[in-house]
Amino acid sequence: MVSQVNGSNQQANALTNAKQQQVDLKKDNANTQAAQAPSPKAASDSVSLTPQAQQLKTLQDKAQQSPGFDSDKVAELKKAITEGKYQVDSEKLAKNLADFEFNVYG
Repeated sequence: MVSQVNGSNQQANALTNAKQQQVDLKKDNANTQAAQAPSPKAASDSVSLTPQAQQLKTLQDKAQQSPGFDSDKVAELKKAITEGKYQVDSEKLAKNLADFEFNVYG
């Protein structure tokens, strides 16, 4: 009786293996055909910048080309400070600081 069960299992295993081989073969054929098939032409990507982005780029380029400060004015102020001729207007300084704080923090 045991040999009959084992025999049935062997036949079932052989059948299962044969079916699995057929499935694997079909998958391989499908993969080969897919690899050989011409791929559709890929759509090209494009980017368009908003006017604000274009303006920002222009300003960024200008900022990179400029020295960032007026070197003549800096030299003039250094000379005035060294000679003791530079006077600080405390009222104007306080107003500018208050305006700056308001603009930054609201």
